[in-house]
Amino acid sequence: MKCPSPNCTQDNKETAKVCKKCGLDLSVPPAWFPDFKWHARTLGILYALITVFYFTVTFALRQLPKPYNIRHIPAELTPWLKKG
Repeated sequence: MKCPSPNCTQDNKETAKVCKKCGLDLSVPPAWFPDFKWHARTLGILYALITVFYFTVTFALRQLPKPYNIRHIPAELTPWLKKG
């Protein structure tokens, strides 16, 4: 049996009550381990929240009065974009 501690992961006997490396009590089963579905669902929720936040902030910034709602870059800073 491997030690459930993420910092240890020492191999122990199946009948061991404590880890021989870190001393963790092995008689109590871990409460919960996240599986692939949990990770996928959590990442999906996080990506959805970040996307909603991005579009909300973009919309809110466009509602600001001029000149804050436009982006102006002087032509001197972008000579490669000059026409003609």
